[in-house]
Parts: sequence; structure tokens; C-alpha cells
Amino acid sequence: MATQKQRRRRAKEKRHDYDLVYIDEDGVAQPVEREEPRKPTGKGSKGSRTTSSTKGKSGSTVGRQRKVAQPPSWPKVFKRGAIFAPVFFATVILLSGKGWTVESARSAILQTVLLIAVFIPFSYFMDRVVWRQQQKRLGRDA
Repeated sequence: MATQKQRRRRAKEKRHDYDLVYIDEDGVAQPVEREEPRKPTGKGSKGSRTTSSTKGKSGSTVGRQRKVAQPPSWPKVFKRGAIFAPVFFATVILLSGKGWTVESARSAILQTVLLIAVFIPFSYFMDRVVWRQQQKRLGRDA
């Protein structure tokens, strides 16, 4: 028996027609060809039985679609830095232990700027690592 959440998701999937796409090297969205679902063989036949040794990584992700990573871009990384800047500032203020003074605010701003200066290139590097890993995986699967 499916839970109410699962039933809602299934109903939503039937209401909306989603197109699965991937971004190619030129940045163009290409539709993904869907494989026809295999029809199960008769009940009790040898083809329908699986052993625990045949179930692996591919068997656990049969029903799930992988999230397609976007190519790394500097504007996206700068937006992420703008989102995290107030979080860094609040963290520096809370961890300083000093009272709220003009001098402590200045030092917190300086520390936040330094944190963002490290965060932005690191974030771009991590996006690039994830992108390259996915490209290798897609090349291997194809």
C-alpha cells in the first residue's frame, strides 16, 4: 500500500508531462530517449528470479533519474557567494564573542570578505569537479 505522499507524487507525474533533457557540449538541451520498460516474464519462470549477486548499483537506481549537473559558470558561483555572504557575516559576528561595536563590525566585514574570497574560487572548482565526473560517467555509460 503506497503512502499518501507516494500517491500524490504518482498523480502529479500523470498530470504533468515532463521532458527529460541533458545539456550537450554546446550548451543545447537535448531530449533523452526513454527506454521501453521490460515486460516481466511469467510468474515463477527462471527469467523473473534475481539473485542478490545480480543486484548492484544499477539495480538500486532503476526507478530513479539522476540529476543532471550544469556546466560550471562564474555568474552562478557569484550568486552563490552573495547568498552565503550574510551567513558568513552572521557566523563571524556570533563567534567573535565581542559586543556589537563599530570596530567588531569592521573586523567581521573584513573576515567575511576574506571568507568569500576563498569560497568563490573553491565553489567554482567543486562545480567543475562534479561536472567532469558526470561527463566521464555519461561517456562510460554510453
